[in-house]
Amino acid sequence: MNSGPLLSAGSTGDDVRRVQRLLVMMKLLDYTGIDGIFGPQTTASVQTFQQSSGLTADGIVGPATWSALPADPRTPQLAAGSSGPAVSALQTGLLAYGGAGSATDPGPIDGIFGPQTTAAVKAYQSARGTYADGIVGDATWWIPAGAAGATLASLAGATTV
Repeated sequence: MNSGPLLSAGSTGDDVRRVQRLLVMMKLLDYTGIDGIFGPQTTASVQTFQQSSGLTADGIVGPATWSALPADPRTPQLAAGSSGPAVSALQTGLLAYGGAGSATDPGPIDGIFGPQTTAAVKAYQSARGTYADGIVGDATWWIPAGAAGATLASLAGATTV
């Protein structure tokens, strides 16, 4: 179950980004709305979520809204030198996106963010029209990746990382 501080219009910070990621995951907010600022787009998306969940649609993320939200997608920022299960999930998503031998093939699924994974991330970022810096942050995880509303996060199974 999710929990967090009371958030409303004007709130900023990591907890706002977390709510925004959840809203993007539920297709209620565009990925470009993940900015850590609880502005009009976030308020409207929260109200839509609250209404669809049978909650008071006041646009305030309090205990009832937090507990109704899905599990945190856990999409950390990753870059060269990162390692572990999140990198393995990233590598799996990149491979699922382009296939073996493609520009987005990260090489072995080994959990190590090395040169081949960096090149695959940059190729993915270029293909999706976002800044190709090789760093996997919110824009890279959540930019639409193709059919059926897929994102790199969904291809990576990031909700279970």
